Amino acid sequence: MNIMLFHSTYGLGPAVRQAADRLRAAGHEVWTPDLFEGRTFDSVEEGSAFRDEVGKDELLRRAVLAAAPYSERGLVYAGFSLGAAVAQTLALGDDKARGLLLLHGTSDIAPDASVEGLPVQLHVAEPDPFETDDWLSAWYLRMGRIGADVEVYRYAGAGHLYTDPGLPDYDEEAAEATWRVALGFLDSL
Repeated sequence: MNIMLFHSTYGLGPAVRQAADRLRAAGHEVWTPDLFEGRTFDSVEEGSAFRDEVGKDELLRRAVLAAAPYSERGLVYAGFSLGAAVAQTLALGDDKARGLLLLHGTSDIAPDASVEGLPVQLHVAEPDPFETDDWLSAWYLRMGRIGADVEVYRYAGAGHLYTDPGLPDYDEEAAEATWRVALGFLDSL
């Protein structure tokens, strides 16, 4: 599978590279665009401030430019938190998308969005301060209405970015469960 993997507000750091290596070891081709152009951050606040400075439109432009050379191959879009939001936006706009793997995040859905059976898998903490229960319920229903085939996995007690071993949120048990399920999802596409 061809996977376009987007980083979180921390930037393109070790956790994203490790995830890409794990996916490659499972036989996938993976690209990890650097939407922050080399900048990485030690806190959500610093990364969020930089994200806001760059702006959503510019980040999406960078993501589209990174994905465009490979989109004809039929990409699986994937991402962590902010990167999941970016991946969702691109996947819903790419009629050749093969799948969408969301880790720790979702995004608004464009009013005119429509997909035909797009396989989507979301992995998120329970509770998650950035992905509230009400938001996730509405998101799930809306994704179904636009034609996506959605699976949601919740991890009780895990922190927001629980798959990142370099953060206090890290939860080894939840992370390993996520990767087992996610790799099975990717193999099914």
